Amino acid sequence: MRLTALNPHSPEQDFPPLSKALREPDGLLAMGGCLSEKRLLNAYRHGIFPWYNPGEPILWWSPDPRLVLFPDKLMVSRSLRKTLRKNSFSVTFDQAFGEVIAACAKPRAESAGTWITGDIQLAYNELHQSGFAHSAEAWQDGELVGGLYGVAIGRVFFGESMFHTRTDASKVVFARLVEQLKAWGYQLIDCQVHTQHLACFGAVNCDRSYFVELLDHYCDVPADPSAWSCL
Repeated sequence: MRLTALNPHSPEQDFPPLSKALREPDGLLAMGGCLSEKRLLNAYRHGIFPWYNPGEPILWWSPDPRLVLFPDKLMVSRSLRKTLRKNSFSVTFDQAFGEVIAACAKPRAESAGTWITGDIQLAYNELHQSGFAHSAEAWQDGELVGGLYGVAIGRVFFGESMFHTRTDASKVVFARLVEQLKAWGYQLIDCQVHTQHLACFGAVNCDRSYFVELLDHYCDVPADPSAWSCL
């Protein structure tokens, strides 16, 4: 099946129906386009996200099934509960977005490259300035040692990437974020694709069609606009 090529000069252009997404590789829907705010928000709102390697055109994905976490279903292991009680890390929100996405972009031990290109960092920093992209940070001794970032629309948080340089830092920041999202009335966290790490927190696979139904409901429920800025 031939992929739809999006016009980079038409950010308002509709994506093809999700039924057109490939089964292999799972969820690949379209290519090209741009990383403008309008394009990115339209993508997330309809269950689509960008992921591509340096030197490739922008690739847009909507895998089936979709990994999601309902905030009130968060599971925290006994060992992580002990770590949380120790308060070894200080957790903040939206205090170092640029630093977090830059740290997420650094090559990992299991991979020499990164998909978080300079263009991705620029686009999401602009989304952050517009109030749509957010970060959570873990600090220890004044040093940023873990964090994650994602996009918030209505009562849905779309997680993108996380990092850590100290043991358990990313686990702590994720657990604290989910607790805070629950307190703010968020109903859904998009985790994109299955990982055992996220499954241990209670994330579950759901059919893409059901995921889109959830987006149709919760993305249109306004969240408190001051929530992120009041911390």
